Amino acid sequence: MGNCISISLESGSLDSVVSYCCEFTAGRAKYVCKLEENLEALKKALDDLTVRKNDVLRRVTVAEEQQLKRLEEVQRWISMVEAVECETNELMQRSSEEINRLCLCGCFSKNYRSSYVFGKRVSKMLAEATDLRSKGVFGVVAEREPIARVVEIPTEPTVGMESLLEEVWRDLGDENVRIMGLYGMGGVGKTTLLKNINNKFLDSPDSYFVIWVVVSKDHTLDKIQNDVGEKIGYSNDAWKNRNYHQKVADIFGVLSKKKFVLFLDDIWERIDFVKVGVPYPDKQNESKLVFTTRSKDVCGRMSADKQVEVKCLSWEKSWKLFREKVGEEALSVHKDIPYLAELVAKECDGLPLALITIGRAMACKRTPQEWKYAIQLLKNSASEFSGMGDEVFPLLKFSYDNLSNEKVRSCFLYCALLPEDWEIDRNELIHYWMCEGYLDEYSDINGLQGQGYNIIGSLLYACLLEEGMGGRNCVKMHDVVRDMALWIACGCEEAGNRFLVKTNALLAEPPMVEKWNEAEKISFMKNRIARLPETPTCPNLSTLFLQHNELHRIGSSFFECMPKLNVLDLSKNTELRDLPKEISKLVSLEYLNLASTGIDKLPEELKNLVMLKYLNLEGTSKLDIIPQDVISSFSRLQVLNMLWCGTKSNKRVEDRVQCGGNELLVHELLCLKDINTLGVSVRCVTALERLLISQMLLNSTQSLLLYKLSDLQFLNLSNFLKMERLDRLRLVGCKSLEELKIDWDWDWDWEIREQYSQATCPLDMCSLFPNQEFFLTCIVFRSGNAKELKK
Repeated sequence: MGNCISISLESGSLDSVVSYCCEFTAGRAKYVCKLEENLEALKKALDDLTVRKNDVLRRVTVAEEQQLKRLEEVQRWISMVEAVECETNELMQRSSEEINRLCLCGCFSKNYRSSYVFGKRVSKMLAEATDLRSKGVFGVVAEREPIARVVEIPTEPTVGMESLLEEVWRDLGDENVRIMGLYGMGGVGKTTLLKNINNKFLDSPDSYFVIWVVVSKDHTLDKIQNDVGEKIGYSNDAWKNRNYHQKVADIFGVLSKKKFVLFLDDIWERIDFVKVGVPYPDKQNESKLVFTTRSKDVCGRMSADKQVEVKCLSWEKSWKLFREKVGEEALSVHKDIPYLAELVAKECDGLPLALITIGRAMACKRTPQEWKYAIQLLKNSASEFSGMGDEVFPLLKFSYDNLSNEKVRSCFLYCALLPEDWEIDRNELIHYWMCEGYLDEYSDINGLQGQGYNIIGSLLYACLLEEGMGGRNCVKMHDVVRDMALWIACGCEEAGNRFLVKTNALLAEPPMVEKWNEAEKISFMKNRIARLPETPTCPNLSTLFLQHNELHRIGSSFFECMPKLNVLDLSKNTELRDLPKEISKLVSLEYLNLASTGIDKLPEELKNLVMLKYLNLEGTSKLDIIPQDVISSFSRLQVLNMLWCGTKSNKRVEDRVQCGGNELLVHELLCLKDINTLGVSVRCVTALERLLISQMLLNSTQSLLLYKLSDLQFLNLSNFLKMERLDRLRLVGCKSLEELKIDWDWDWDWEIREQYSQATCPLDMCSLFPNQEFFLTCIVFRSGNAKELKK
């Protein structure tokens, strides 16, 4: 027999099953029977829902234009509506197909299952659309997003600048300091310092609202407004497209109600922050403005209450920073490396950017040979060292690019011809520039010096030059800035050789003559060069520095191929005995410095240098032969220094020559109509008398030596008051001098007598003549109205 299943249903149970099946069938049937009706209702519900969504979005847009942020529940509702819209649109695309399947007045379907599933989805979307429309009633759709009072900025520690950070922080707490400028050369750590100041406000009890804006060299007022606006909540494109005056009103409206600190990093010129919309910081609003710049001049233009120079690090702090970047592991690999590492660090001259860049580059060096090579590279070709030519120098070059004009840039580059750490005399530098044609032609020395000092001042303010040491009238160039200047002068990353500079390199011979060919400026200062090449070809050479060497002679053909040479400095070559007559071929020469050389005569052919503006013979104590008419032939000469010239000569002076201080020299000096700076040694009374009656020589004399005037018995110092430019007067070996008269008005005389009471012999006359110094030896003094002083 087969298997059988027996089902036994009681009467009540059977009724329940039948009832359930009917209800289930009827429930499904309604999705099919009402499909067309539900589709129509869904379409209408979706239209109503879309209208409400658009109303909400318009309100949201208006709110966001006012820098408000839409509420999360509003955003969630909009997202749900968009999802319903998407699914409904998909259903509507299938609706025709499903309706075509219906039959028997829509009560049945040719594909019942498909019509049932579709109808159920339609019914569900209708319910959701209806529900969302009822929920889409919002009293508030957006609100202002809270803005952080201070935003922490990632930064490195201020290694070596901890005390400066505390000083600046303390000064910011001073109610009288409203605007503060931090200035210093590129790479010195100004931005790092400013970032750390910003972060200190995180823990400050003061309720300052802190705004940080990077300005940079190519800033625009609109960019600064947008950056400030973003910090106070105006961040969308709609606000950024508002006009200038609207932005000013919006920014001012917010910040005028706050106590704020505005940080402006890296500004290059005065910024009128009132035009940005930022209220002027004062004691009433208690707000602050702090900025960094590379120019001290900008601090003045920004009316800074406090100007803080961010200087390079001391050696101890430099070494600490360098060790930190190199790492103790690299320093301990070999016993010689710590010493070599110190030499590398010293090449950075305290500049943090260079210390960090070079320190990181040396972190992987493990042999003394690698460290020695690094020292050599930094001394001779720093731009080739890893990170210098592509990180350090380009950053420093922004300061160079920002100089006012090409003339100032040329003057800056010229300073790189001098050795590292060289104290550059301001006046000497101006004379170089004058003869190179960098300065405009002026009829008087005051205009020339004024322009030169103004350029030096602009370079100091730009932190491209530094004040010299000891309060002297000198400036100096930071080592890394000098390397950057040579990098620029030699074509930066391109091939170039405009400057050929090998200074203080212990060279016994100059570099190969082939390297001279393209050079415009050559400096071999402070070496041990004894001989020069015979005939270098230098068609473009305008400056040649050979001072502070051991030259014995210069070949007769050395100057033959230098047609454009303007500046020639041979000073401090004490073994150099003579000049070749072929120096006359330097027809463009305007500057000739023979100071402190051992030459004993000038070639007569020197008179052919008719373009000469500057001639320095100071300290040529052996120079006893200057052919007649040589000095007077320099009709364009503006600066002549013959102090101590010929003072060690014992040769007899003949009429055909002039030596030291005889009368023929004064006669020739009177022919120099453009002379404005004169230093001269006078060796006879008649020459002194002729000098004192010439207004031209009185106006131009800057230094005067009265040397062994054997017949000088009386001297009235009042005569020298007519020399307005006189800053040095020396009397040496005037053994016959018996009376020194000082004849001034009574008010002056009283002041002099007070100073006399402290005087000793030899008498220090510095205080008697403003800005002048005097050295007097072997004489007895008598004041006309005051008192007598004796040895």
